[in-house]
Amino acid sequence: MLIADIQDLSASYGAQQVLKDISFQINSGDCLAIVGPMGSGKTTLAKALSGRLFRKGSVYFSACDGQSKARVIWVEQQHRFTNRSNMQEFYLQQRFNSADSDDAYTILEHLVEEKKEDVTRWLSFFHLDELIDKPLIQLSNGENKRLQLVKSLLREPDWLILDNPFLGLDVEGRRILSEVLGQLDEMGIHFILINSPAEMPNCVNRVIYLENGTLVDAPDPKDQVIFNPDKMGVWYDGFPPRPDFEVAIGMKAVNIQYGQTTIIQRLDWQVLKGEAWALSGPNGAGKSTLLSLVTADNPQAYAQNLVLFDRKRGSGESIWDIKRRIGYVSPELHLYFKEGGDVFSVVASGLFDTLGLFKKLSDRQAEQVEGCLEVLGLSQIRDRNFQQISSGEQRMVLLARALVKNPPLLILDEPCQGLDVRQIQLIKELINFLINRGETTLVYVSHYASDIPSAVQKELALKAPIG
Repeated sequence: MLIADIQDLSASYGAQQVLKDISFQINSGDCLAIVGPMGSGKTTLAKALSGRLFRKGSVYFSACDGQSKARVIWVEQQHRFTNRSNMQEFYLQQRFNSADSDDAYTILEHLVEEKKEDVTRWLSFFHLDELIDKPLIQLSNGENKRLQLVKSLLREPDWLILDNPFLGLDVEGRRILSEVLGQLDEMGIHFILINSPAEMPNCVNRVIYLENGTLVDAPDPKDQVIFNPDKMGVWYDGFPPRPDFEVAIGMKAVNIQYGQTTIIQRLDWQVLKGEAWALSGPNGAGKSTLLSLVTADNPQAYAQNLVLFDRKRGSGESIWDIKRRIGYVSPELHLYFKEGGDVFSVVASGLFDTLGLFKKLSDRQAEQVEGCLEVLGLSQIRDRNFQQISSGEQRMVLLARALVKNPPLLILDEPCQGLDVRQIQLIKELINFLINRGETTLVYVSHYASDIPSAVQKELALKAPIG
């Protein structure tokens, strides 16, 4: 029995056509996943299928009752919430400020208008029931992802278009989501999964491939992104000597607490120059909070025994003294990076640690940016608007922004999130190059052991917080 029929679907952003002549059908019993390389048009297809983007062609989805028009909901990668002041635009450091947490709704308050029994059911299903009084702004990336799914299911959809739902989930979160997806069809809720082929739940029994905005029979192996160590060496050797230090990060008996919840308790940690660390732990364990102390984004840093680059925190250094030595990328930075402008300008802003480019570049600085774009295989999109490229391409651009000044400390929080196999391999080889040179210090966060570069030999494992 036919339950979905998509014929000659096309979609554009302005004058640029992204999807062309997409046609496929879904029969009862099919569980469909759509995969493709970075920039292939997967998110655009998700928007078009759910009616969030103007489209040409015909799109039919069956409704559960067989009579009404199907309710098709797009569950996007990023989460968007409103606070008590009715503002939707949070800022990067806001989740670490206790005063701003008071202005944020809790999970329970956010869902107060929904049926209580349904809320209880889905929160328990996604293991969020113990977090009902937690402010939204303090949720981890993975916790936010699960709450997105709860909200979508509370709308009683006929179809879900799931855009990379596994992004940001830890091992337990991925297991929970796989189980839920396996049960949705039994509940009369169909879904299309847009995903990485590396994270495919057992319920998926059909996969179609998207490449350059069209469906193809199989992935095209050409145009592989290959790391070039010679090219990287030329770019790297063009930088001036770095300031010397011995201890990049030094923490003794660090405690971070919000209300009655202790996120980090009496933590000792020392990262010496040239070391490469993996930072691990489940969603909500405090990884982002810990890193916010290092990146000068958390005001509680002043009350801690914290040393950065051989200097006691709060001894007269400015935030910018710290940030100029750090290259940083994270899911939160991606979420809050709303600046427009072209890719070149976004990467160049990393030279000044700003969220936009407000200074004219010297010839040498322009060369640094061009070299970084080339090393990461981004030269072909240098003039594209950052907000109009794919999420995966945006993540690569933000990585280039973190690398462009060749910082002595790299903090890479889920840098491979949303990338395809080729880009992940490129990043791993690039990081190994930097670490093996012996001058770059690294803190690397990932829920996937396979994404961690081989040069990473040390690990700090955090546990779930104490309530």
